[in-house]
Amino acid sequence: MTASHSALRTPAGASAGAAPTGPADAFPRAAAVPAPDAGRVLARCRALVRPALREAVGRTHPWVAEMAGYSLGWCEVGGTPAAGSGGKGVRQALAVLGAEAVGAPGRSAVPAAVAVELVHVFSLLHDDVMDGDETRRRRPTVWKAYGTGPAVLAGDALFALAVETLAATQEGPRAVRLLSAALRDLVHGQADDLLFAARPWTGPDRVRPHAYRTTAERKTGALLGCAAALGALLGGAPDPAVRALDRAGRELGVAFQIVDDVLGIWGDPAVTGKPVHGDLRERKKTFPVLAALDSPAGGAVRALLESDAEPGRVAALIEEAGGRSAALTEARRRVRAARAALAELP
Repeated sequence: MTASHSALRTPAGASAGAAPTGPADAFPRAAAVPAPDAGRVLARCRALVRPALREAVGRTHPWVAEMAGYSLGWCEVGGTPAAGSGGKGVRQALAVLGAEAVGAPGRSAVPAAVAVELVHVFSLLHDDVMDGDETRRRRPTVWKAYGTGPAVLAGDALFALAVETLAATQEGPRAVRLLSAALRDLVHGQADDLLFAARPWTGPDRVRPHAYRTTAERKTGALLGCAAALGALLGGAPDPAVRALDRAGRELGVAFQIVDDVLGIWGDPAVTGKPVHGDLRERKKTFPVLAALDSPAGGAVRALLESDAEPGRVAALIEEAGGRSAALTEARRRVRAARAALAELP
């Protein structure tokens, strides 16, 4: 087992059941990187990928490149350089670590890392438009800053760049097929997520936790699994290793999404960059809410959700009904499943 591969295993003394406490450490813990080292791992991967990512973005129309740079935290509206946050880079890190997990140098996965980061940004641009979200990472979203049409156009351009980047690799056809399959699942998951909003809180047509889990695996897990799998593929791994890393990433994606749901209700806005109780104000059908609705207190939870009750009161009842603990339990279960998939690597 290589040193890089061992970084994906549970370290001595770590708790195999530890749940991620936020999106920032959902990936490192699932990959069994000690929490204090998580930031360094992500920073190393971002530094490796950044030059190629900037080069790829620079190949598109200058206005589109500016919008992409704004989304990535590189610039302000108008193109003035900025030192803002472009996110943690979890997906690009998974691609790099996927290559290292199969004994290949991380640099072999750079095209994969660039492609999945471009797809991630593309999905955020479109997702913000569909959800009507006006802020992301404490700044106006791209559609709010530039307009809806330009934001959609920028997303389309980044998707094209992602495909172009993968197609130019030695494993181009297989890599593009992997990405296409992930995008099919991502679109399926996003469609289900949009339809969930119109479904009732109770009755036979209500959204159940198992349906949520399937949607989360598609909407969030598909791209995380694809990232790790593409890294392994470009690193020369055999198909079983590629599939194992895809499974690990998908399981991780569900944990990642559930933790994000927890933060959407109980997270600190100073850390998350999102309004407190934001998901409850929008009455989103997130995992903690669905789990609470399935509890003996489900009737009381439903009544509050259907009323104009203050979100803090709703959050307290959801926690009392076990929604928060159920969410963290499910996140831990998915982390264990991700580790089990990693254990299949040679």
